[in-house]
Formats: sequence, C-alpha cells, structure tokens
Amino acid sequence: TLIVDIGGGTTDMAVLSLSGVAISRSLKVAGNTFNDSIIKYIRKKYNLIIGQRMAEQAKIAIGCVYPREELVKFRVKGRNAMTGLPQWADISSDEMLEALIEDAMKIIRMIQEMLEKTPPELIGDVYTDGMILTGGSAKLFGFDRLISRKAKIPVMIADEPQVCVAMGAGKAIRFIDDMENKAESVLNPLSAAY
Repeated sequence: TLIVDIGGGTTDMAVLSLSGVAISRSLKVAGNTFNDSIIKYIRKKYNLIIGQRMAEQAKIAIGCVYPREELVKFRVKGRNAMTGLPQWADISSDEMLEALIEDAMKIIRMIQEMLEKTPPELIGDVYTDGMILTGGSAKLFGFDRLISRKAKIPVMIADEPQVCVAMGAGKAIRFIDDMENKAESVLNPLSAAY
C-alpha cells in the first residue's frame, strides 16, 4: 500500500508491505506552504497583505490544484501594502490554481521519485491497489485527479483525511508495548487493529 499524508508542515509518504515500511520519503511542502504561496500570490497580484488565517480560509473555500469546471470566487480581506488601509479582493479558483500548482507538483515529483525507488516486487501491487491520500490538504480540489494523472496510479482519499492519522495513532496506542517486545519474525501487532 502507498500512503501519502499531506499534513500541515510536512508531506510524508511510504510504501507499506508485510506490516512494515518498505520505503518512505518526507517533504517540507504541505498545508502551511500552500498558505504561504496564497499570501505571496495575493500580495504580488493585488498588493494586498493577508494573514495565515485568511489564506487558510481561501484555501478551504476555493483552493484547487486541478481546473474546476465551474469558476468559484472568494473574497479575501486584508490591508493595502502601500496605504495600510483595509482592502479586499475577489479571487477566483483559477487564481488559486495558479498559486498552488507549483507546490503540488513538488509533492508529485517526490511521489514519482519514491515510486522509481520502490522494489520491483512491490510496485505491481502499488499500481494495482493504488494510493491512499490523507491529511487536511488531501481535500484540496483535484489533488487526487492530478496525482492520478501524473503518476499513472489510482488514488483514493481516506475517509475524514484531516483526522485519520490521529485516529490511527489512537487505535495503535494499545499495541505500543507489543511493538517494543516483538521478535523479528513476528508480524507487526498493529496489523490486527486494521
């Protein structure tokens, strides 16, 4: 199974096999990076200074990394960089795509690199079973389609992607002692929980 978790600070990805990690990668491009890119884009295009909270709201409302069929707009509020006075701008989903696509492509390139390094005996299963996308930024419009198109692999978004890592850690806590005491030949005791 290939899991990609696009969290707040990092994007973590791993190929899991026989209850262990076969190969993994981590990248410091994730939700906060997307927010920073929105802030920079709005500042450059509209001369408007917005904060992290406004960027997060815009990302949740109309953020996308794949073109939408129907154009949607969102009003961002901040202050004019020249005058310091309050100002607003209506931004479109196409503008969000322009702001976010570069960071999304960094994640996709890392996925592609990891797939190239994945052992050949596992790669067939990964391409058959597909990839599971988790983390809050997995909900960005079109992320699953973009990855599927670029990496040529089926992509599924986990149920409640923003909390599924925490839920899994909660389920796993019962097995921590078993993990420390397990013999090398015994499969991961966490597998029983799933």
